[in-house]
Amino acid sequence: MSGIFGVVSRKSCHEDLFYGTDYHSHLGTQFAGLAVWSNELIRKIHDIRGSQFKTKFYEDYKKMQGTRGIGVISASDEQPICINSKFGQFAIVTNGFIDNAGDLASQLYKDGQSFSEVTDGRVNLTELVAKLIIRGKTLIDGIEHMFSKIAGSCSLLLLNKEGIYVARDRYGYTPLVAGQRDKDWAITTETSAFFNLGFKIRKFIQPGEIILFDESGMKPKVKGKLSNQICSFLWIYTGFPASSYEGINVEMVREKSGALLAKDDKINTDMVAGIPDSGTAHAIGYAMESGIPLRRPLVKYTPGFDRSYTPPSQETRDLIAKMKLIPIPEIIKDKRIVFCDDSIVRGTQLKNYTIQKLLECGAKEIHLRIACPPLMFPCKFNYSTRSIHELAARRAIRAIEGSDIEDVTPYLNENSPKYKKMVEWIVKDLGVTTLKYQKLCDMVCAIGLKNEKLCLYCWTGKEPKEKNIKK
Repeated sequence: MSGIFGVVSRKSCHEDLFYGTDYHSHLGTQFAGLAVWSNELIRKIHDIRGSQFKTKFYEDYKKMQGTRGIGVISASDEQPICINSKFGQFAIVTNGFIDNAGDLASQLYKDGQSFSEVTDGRVNLTELVAKLIIRGKTLIDGIEHMFSKIAGSCSLLLLNKEGIYVARDRYGYTPLVAGQRDKDWAITTETSAFFNLGFKIRKFIQPGEIILFDESGMKPKVKGKLSNQICSFLWIYTGFPASSYEGINVEMVREKSGALLAKDDKINTDMVAGIPDSGTAHAIGYAMESGIPLRRPLVKYTPGFDRSYTPPSQETRDLIAKMKLIPIPEIIKDKRIVFCDDSIVRGTQLKNYTIQKLLECGAKEIHLRIACPPLMFPCKFNYSTRSIHELAARRAIRAIEGSDIEDVTPYLNENSPKYKKMVEWIVKDLGVTTLKYQKLCDMVCAIGLKNEKLCLYCWTGKEPKEKNIKK
């Protein structure tokens, strides 16, 4: 997932844009960029792999004077993309994933279009979105045309001489929120970007809604839809603790999730711990519910290490997993530990680095408690897992069945024998004492929205349906 931020101000927006974009650094690890309108577009893009946004842009942003601007921390492609078109010049940033990008690009090639941003034969998805938009009769028509063509998700900010056009994904899979400070406006993926900049939440943008923000305020262009299917993983793992989506705070959800994990969990242990950072709040909730002391046997060295989940290469993910967590042997030795974490995705880093460190430090028992059900299906709506072969649960099923199977329905039911066999296989593979996954109904309960308002595809394989999204 990428993070996008925009601001329209009565004075130069460069400082708000710089810090507001930086507050999305937990969402992307590849590229970052800023664009400001000052009679014309000014754009800067940097590769932030192995570095930090602030370091790369500290000298650039001071020179980017203008009353409106957009920024992005990108999980994959270089952004923002600047286009000279029949609608004039504009810059665009996006958050999402286009599952049918290859087919769309092939059709545009046949129609005579070309792409300037191509890496390893793959088109830049933000440029693809821009090329789809300019096929419309107007910018608004173009954005709606793009929505109708893509499979997957796309929320965007589009900056031009009129202001900033804001459009949220038609499923509402990714969040967009508008905030106000006096007569200034900002739009963000993460509401945690607002507080220190003085912005107050004014509107959660609805799925499919399109709004123009300029110096005179907020100008609705296309009405949103009354229902959404937002990504559940935002609360469980991806989102920042101080952020809220649909008015529901991330940290509060994680604490409730941990409490639900502890309910009826009859084990005797010496401490509860969370795998930093996202597992910490789940552990707090578990400790409050169970009464077992909360301690920190593993600590994260500095915030400078990226999340091990987000980088695209396994080599980079393994390096981060190895280096970022430091054990405290004096706390671990001879102790029975409940370890809470947000999820088990591939399981390799958990097994090879986290659990191995605990065992080397003399942990007596390791009881894993995971805040979501087993991940079964690669995400179609954002950058994360791209293949079933990556997923720990699918690896377990493959070992049990002797090969990959198409219908995994029996493994989705936490009361079925096959589900229990799958969990037992993962316990042995990881080398832990016990393992308990959150039930799907408890995860939904912790979030506090109805099933039909959440995307649960990673766990159920059921895609959001247009029929569930009513105007």
